[in-house]
Amino acid sequence: MEEELEQFEHNDVWELVRRPVNVNIIGTKWIFKNKIDESGVVVQNKARLVAQGYTQIEGVDFEETFAPVARLESIRLFLGMACILNFKAPRAWYERLTSFLMEKGYNRGSVDKILFILEQEDDIMMVQIYVDDIIFKSTSKKLVDNFVNSMTQEFEMSLVGELKYFPGSQITQSDQGIFISQSTYARQLLKKFQMDKCKEAKIPMSTSLKLSKDLDGKAVDAKQYRGMIGSLLYLTASRPDLCFSVGMCARYQSNPKESHLEAVKRIIKYVKGTVDFGIWYSKGSNKGLVGYCDADYAGSVTDRKITSGGCFFLGNNIIAWLSKKQNSISMSTAESKYIAMGSCVLSYCG
Repeated sequence: MEEELEQFEHNDVWELVRRPVNVNIIGTKWIFKNKIDESGVVVQNKARLVAQGYTQIEGVDFEETFAPVARLESIRLFLGMACILNFKAPRAWYERLTSFLMEKGYNRGSVDKILFILEQEDDIMMVQIYVDDIIFKSTSKKLVDNFVNSMTQEFEMSLVGELKYFPGSQITQSDQGIFISQSTYARQLLKKFQMDKCKEAKIPMSTSLKLSKDLDGKAVDAKQYRGMIGSLLYLTASRPDLCFSVGMCARYQSNPKESHLEAVKRIIKYVKGTVDFGIWYSKGSNKGLVGYCDADYAGSVTDRKITSGGCFFLGNNIIAWLSKKQNSISMSTAESKYIAMGSCVLSYCG
């Protein structure tokens, strides 16, 4: 807590003024969190002083909210020989950091605004911000050394080293490539919903299963159902094999029935048998960007809307994927595939 307050004073993030008359005074609250490594071992105790959001009125007390969180697609593109710096990153720090990097010649990403790129002759340096971490990599050791030296002199931060753990994901790097998995998170998910002793399923969803609103079915606990969906959606960050089935079940969160719960439990049973699955990124792959998409014509039992899916590969490595039900009804298979293609491009390219 003392370190947090010292950082506020050091970076001059606030100004002491007289209390205004007849205005809403916003309180503060301390948030404590343990930062863990890839094995679940606590490596740092963190304290953050935050404003009490529930006492604020949009347009009166604030105009916008902000959190420097990178797009997952950017992180997947970024990984490979990456190191990580840890720093304190409220909005004031982020604005100061942005100005600092821009002054050093970095270009800001057009889609991902917290990705910064520096090009010098044939070398490139990439810097990605994620909340209170900075992930960086370069084709030049000299650029890396210069970056670390300049950042540690300008900001209060520590060099963690080679990237091995990213929020919820373990990262294993080798000469052949990089493996990303959420095995620790998957095991926690199984325990959370008391399914760590359940039987395993070979596939997440039967190919013949057609979910519907099931209006005559028995209702189940909506809070628990939403919790399961939310946990599984986070797991799809490294598990494209879950994307379609989780997306199908997510449609019925407002009024879940027993049939929907059984489908979700089937997915968790599949996770039980594939807890160590993840994504392998091979080194030395070509840099060609290729995208694929498809759609099922009138696939929804309820409203006959299509479900489109797509994925993008950089060389041999998958970097983005999507499965969603479209807003419009297609009149032909050709139209459904055309809509699917447009949806994928918009989702991945911003």
